Amino acid sequence: MKILQKAIETRSEARAAKLQGKRVGFVPTMGALHAGHISLVRAAKAQSDFVVASIFVNPTQFGPNEDLTKYPRTFEADRKKLEAEGVDLLFAPSVEEMYPAGAVTFVTTEGISDRLDGRSRPGHFRGVTTVVAKLFHIVEPDAAFFGQKDAAQIAIIQRMVRDLVFPVAIVVAPTIREPDGMALSSRNAYLSPGERRQATVLSRALREAERRYRAGERVSARLVEAAREIVLSERDVRVDYIEVVDRDTLEPVSQAGTGTLVAVAAVVGTTRLIDNLVL
Repeated sequence: MKILQKAIETRSEARAAKLQGKRVGFVPTMGALHAGHISLVRAAKAQSDFVVASIFVNPTQFGPNEDLTKYPRTFEADRKKLEAEGVDLLFAPSVEEMYPAGAVTFVTTEGISDRLDGRSRPGHFRGVTTVVAKLFHIVEPDAAFFGQKDAAQIAIIQRMVRDLVFPVAIVVAPTIREPDGMALSSRNAYLSPGERRQATVLSRALREAERRYRAGERVSARLVEAAREIVLSERDVRVDYIEVVDRDTLEPVSQAGTGTLVAVAAVVGTTRLIDNLVL
């Protein structure tokens, strides 16, 4: 596995692969890799001939009171995992490489970026779309692989790809969960053992909404209330949002149907977690 830090070198390697007729698959990450990331790498390996992964903790998607400085950085362990999976190229740029001095250009998806996490974390998705656009410009992948857990991010990136006519297919892989239903996340490392037990309430709330839906409930407000009751059963968990939305636009819907997204965000201790499911 080749490791590069410069955009121009990374672009050159990816283009060379394409000139050989290879399909380039791309897995962007912020490191602290877990089984969810590895599932994306394996999907990319299965659907591509040349796999590029990136590790970059993107400062522009963190708010002033968020966890940029304490975000887990485990580069050596991550490198070994990616190499073991047969990744061809790892792009690991510096902040200066991605954001040259004096950079003032950002990519914004109007409207949709203010929903779900965007409402709770102003400016977050501007940082996400900006860095993903930069990465797509550098790697020029044929396909990019993302996990369903970040459903709002996926909807926004898909809109950006459409609006800016990026020639890249967005492939969405299923959320990887622990045996108790907990969605894998790099932020799970922040949780104490007690908080980790409490955090299963997010997936339990989603399953309750799904159970009600399967039993015939279609009114979104009732599905939300059923999920909220589950979350509130954990005294130390604070609800950020529970919503039933269109998975492409992230707009709330009054009636749930096949393909509707149920999304939840909550703070467990001091750690903000998200989860979702598609009905």
